[in-house]
Amino acid sequence: MVYYPPRMRFGAFIAPFHAVEENPTLTIRRDMRLVEWLEENDFDEAWIGEHHSAGFENISSPELFIAGVAERTKKIRLGTGVNSLSYHQPLILADRIVQLDHQTGGRIIFGAGPGQLPSDAHMLGIDPRNQRRMMNESLECIVDLLEGKTVNRETDWFKLRDARLHVLPYQTPRMEMSVACAVTPTGPTTAGRLGLGMLSLAASTPIGFNALGDHWGVHEEAARKNGLTVSRANWRVVVTMHLSETREQARKDMEYGIMDIVKYVRKVSGKFSDDARVAKVTGPSDVVDLLTSDGIGTFGVALVGTPEDAIAHIEKLQKQSGGFGTFLFLAHNCANFEATKHSYELFARRVMPHFQNSNANRAKSLDWAHANSSTVYEGIVQATQNAIADYEKEKSSAT
Repeated sequence: MVYYPPRMRFGAFIAPFHAVEENPTLTIRRDMRLVEWLEENDFDEAWIGEHHSAGFENISSPELFIAGVAERTKKIRLGTGVNSLSYHQPLILADRIVQLDHQTGGRIIFGAGPGQLPSDAHMLGIDPRNQRRMMNESLECIVDLLEGKTVNRETDWFKLRDARLHVLPYQTPRMEMSVACAVTPTGPTTAGRLGLGMLSLAASTPIGFNALGDHWGVHEEAARKNGLTVSRANWRVVVTMHLSETREQARKDMEYGIMDIVKYVRKVSGKFSDDARVAKVTGPSDVVDLLTSDGIGTFGVALVGTPEDAIAHIEKLQKQSGGFGTFLFLAHNCANFEATKHSYELFARRVMPHFQNSNANRAKSLDWAHANSSTVYEGIVQATQNAIADYEKEKSSAT
């Protein structure tokens, strides 16, 4: 049985992705304008990433970005997507998140992960093989701290002594938290064990798509073993997507900056890249073909098409996973900014109502009016005729 939320939530996961030739100041400003646009079009969430190398994903502090964009918005929820826990002392990070929660009036969602880019870990002297273990150690402490507990813990990379937050989160009884999940069962296990939500980042990749159903089982079982319950309503799925009125126009939109994605994948993967197809593509149209068929790296297989295509794709994801509560666009920035905004607007106008049951009574009301038109309009017609007759009668009397 597939879970369908009464009102599915929607948003964007902003890594972000920006060509290294672009002005970094302007890209940050444009990402802030995108969040404003999302709120204007009634999206529920925006998630901001953390990266420290490779130049392309050029926001290093989701907290700083969120603090800035929070002053430009009123209701959209803002997630750290995600904080790389192995890079931070847990007490200090928890303190910053709590301050953000108060500054935003409870709009923060705390997203946690081990850290994505190996180059980040290298610069910090961290062995990537230890990052998932480090994430677990940190997250266990952060959860306790956010719940007002005193924490004493010593590991090989941090020490907490009688640690407690002097200010508790704005959100009660618990700040919403979510754990990044890709392909391995590590994320779902950790999220379930601590009773947190899942943030599935690899749903566009073939292996990630196939793992969706298994991930929920792992997540739910880990929660059960620890005496906790989890809800599919707190599961978020991230997908690469771009929409226009026609598939042809959507493809054309994507050709604008898609070669930057190829350049990034080639550079960041280096000699370890196992995708020979990426090395062979020669032009934007070839890349769109590849992205929409076999997929490209972590971007996976993109849905590039119409609102009707988007509805069918989300239905497919729901059936594969068993159901989730929030659908997030991966903000890839392949299209120019105007086409990107149009894609989100089109999605809000034509796709969101389908999954939020927004128009069910509108359609029923129109059908009812049609079925009862003879009865309903008979009175109007009679009233019009009577008004005309009364006017003619008054006019005759006056003469």
